[in-house]
Amino acid sequence: MKLIYDVHEKPKGKENLLFAFQQMIAIMAATLLVPIIMTSNGLPSDPAAALFGAGLGTLVYLLFTKFSSPVFLGSTFTFLGAYAASIGYGYGYWGVIIGVGFAALVYVIFAIVIKASGSAWVNKLMPAVIAGPIVTLIGLSLSGTATSWMQTNGGETYSLVTILVGLITFFAIVYSTVKGSKNMKLFPFIYGIGAGYIIALVLTLIGNAANIPVLQILSFDSFKAAFSPFTFKSIVDIPKLYIIQAVKTQGQYEPITATALANIALIYAPIAVVELAQHVGDHKNLSNIIGKDLITDPGLDKTLLGDGIGSLVGTIFGSCANTTYGESIGCVAITGNASSHTIKTAAFGCMILSFFTPFVALINSIPKCVMGGACVALYGLIAVSGLQLLSRVDLGDNRNLYVVSAILVCGIGGLALNFGHNSATGGSLISLTSLAAALIVGIITRKITGAKDDTLSSDTLSGAVEGMKNVDMDK
Repeated sequence: MKLIYDVHEKPKGKENLLFAFQQMIAIMAATLLVPIIMTSNGLPSDPAAALFGAGLGTLVYLLFTKFSSPVFLGSTFTFLGAYAASIGYGYGYWGVIIGVGFAALVYVIFAIVIKASGSAWVNKLMPAVIAGPIVTLIGLSLSGTATSWMQTNGGETYSLVTILVGLITFFAIVYSTVKGSKNMKLFPFIYGIGAGYIIALVLTLIGNAANIPVLQILSFDSFKAAFSPFTFKSIVDIPKLYIIQAVKTQGQYEPITATALANIALIYAPIAVVELAQHVGDHKNLSNIIGKDLITDPGLDKTLLGDGIGSLVGTIFGSCANTTYGESIGCVAITGNASSHTIKTAAFGCMILSFFTPFVALINSIPKCVMGGACVALYGLIAVSGLQLLSRVDLGDNRNLYVVSAILVCGIGGLALNFGHNSATGGSLISLTSLAAALIVGIITRKITGAKDDTLSSDTLSGAVEGMKNVDMDK
């Protein structure tokens, strides 16, 4: 894949807006879903505010990274257990904000350490033999969500019809990318989602008219909530910003005492450490795609600060912690547009459109099976990007082979490390995800085998990108 726009290049006018809109569609479904889940857990959270917070958090990230890292920050699912715990303890809005503040502090501390010691040790800790399978795992670990959405449309009932709609979406993206016109190749995600949505709408109208439940794929509930009854807020409404909700509900939840602060820190801080592995993996992946080592330029310290502070800002205004989105990275890979100007435009677009009720209702109405089909392409490209890194590794050497095998089996097999008991959720007090566990096992295996240090130098990254360039998007 050849980049049509580099990081600091700017697409022109209308083209840039369409690229930005494509990024927005890619990140919105998941970004809006997290606050919905938080609401179901007992703490009312506004999806529109989450959209505003994600846009603002992304701008903060871009500023810290000097617009050198083209990725959007959206709502992360990693902290859902922490939200449930702090909500369960009755800490309310302030509990979530303070909790994410502790998580951001972890990022800041690591950023300071890396600034003082340099980032060379990170590359040595995660050479291609480790980064490759880890990046692949990031894509594969998300794949279950894509296929689940296609099979059940976000519910519990299996349906061949929703699978068909998801596949139509995916095939439309493939066709747009490979055989479409020049315009279609630039915006395959928009065409794919659009095709899937139209098919879902037609099937739903037929299903409603003939009273066939299996065909009723698209829900109009978001439109009903927005326009029934019709008021001025049906067109423009101010998002329920989290900090305002926290102030308004002051005194309705448990007081934040010193004991509460310690409890909140214990809930959130360990999860932030786990998120660091995802952060490094995402930036290794993005580095591979754009042909530039982001760990050294702008530097891991700056990306960590941007991610941590951006996440906190997103929570203060939008209800939930943010993280670099694999969907956004996949969108960069699909379109070949790595322009940070596009990401900036998408961030402003999310903030502006969060005030427009019909747009939020439209995005909320996109069936999960349609997004599942689109995510087959997005998550697949992330996994393939990891395989591109592995192409630089000699897998004929058993030392490398065992490292890669350990990471893939532990990650795909779902090995998790759980410690302690959380009385609020009934789950573990600290839980290391399969991705983090696979990374730890991989690093230890590499130390045992003495696998060759194939650090991801700029030459290595350039070679990987050259390999991707050999894939002609016109064929």
